[in-house]
Amino acid sequence: MNILILDGYTLNPGDLTWAPFEALGQVSNYDRISAAQTVELGRDAEVIITNKSSITADMMAQLPRLRYIGVTATGYDMVAVDAARERGIVVTNVRNYGSRAVAQHVFALLLNFTNRVQEHSQSVRAGGWVACPDFSYTLSPIPELAGKTLGLVGYGGIARSVADIGRVFGMNILAHRRHPEPETGVDFVDLETLFRESDFLSLHCPLTPETRGLVKARTLALMKPTALLINTGRGPLIVEEELANALQNGQLAGAALDVLSAEPPKADNPLLSAPNCVITPHNAWAAVEARRRLMDGAAENLKAFLAGKPTNVVQ
Repeated sequence: MNILILDGYTLNPGDLTWAPFEALGQVSNYDRISAAQTVELGRDAEVIITNKSSITADMMAQLPRLRYIGVTATGYDMVAVDAARERGIVVTNVRNYGSRAVAQHVFALLLNFTNRVQEHSQSVRAGGWVACPDFSYTLSPIPELAGKTLGLVGYGGIARSVADIGRVFGMNILAHRRHPEPETGVDFVDLETLFRESDFLSLHCPLTPETRGLVKARTLALMKPTALLINTGRGPLIVEEELANALQNGQLAGAALDVLSAEPPKADNPLLSAPNCVITPHNAWAAVEARRRLMDGAAENLKAFLAGKPTNVVQ
């Protein structure tokens, strides 16, 4: 079995092992690879493993031996799934490998705005505490999370993990989901109510034609001026220029983003220079333990396919 790994670096920058795949076939692993290289190097590949590298219908037409595409992620929009189905190529993904890691990152972003730990540490290092006449000082008011409202757009595994942490902090949990089922400790509301009432609004819905551009001037205008928007979902959920304008105008207190519409972003992305906007480089998913679960899950998917019993096949 010839296995071609297209963009292995993000999954395994050197702290994991490819042994789970090496046990299943002959592995050719590339940290980064272009579409042209994929076609050139993949002519003999029966299996392709990809994280974010695209596999188009045109590329599949030039890969005659390809039987299986394993996506080392939950989202699979980088694969032309319809074309794969027409060619009898099985496509799988891995779900629920990083819910706790992403939830942890959500609160890292949230607490960055509330407690401003790094800013206070920098102030101390700059001599602020040494020169202070008091035993204690703050650079800005520090709000307590207890009693604040945490709003969740979407309510899958990651959002549930975020809600669990929020409840520990004593937060009130609101959520919006297309087909909610009653759950203790969560109030399901319509989107307008969610935007209006949330002190912290966190995006966890899939990117679909209906959710693309969900956060825009009209919905941002509903939010409290003291609210924080958090996005660890998909970049195109937000109309970036309109969010940047809202931040410039002080319509909301801040935005904390782990994803953008193009990654890596272009230098002229308006959010890179927007005030009160913290951006991390799409690494909410990247805890070592989460990446290990992802690696093992992707290998198990391939193992099941080779046994004639494919699992986690995308629709």
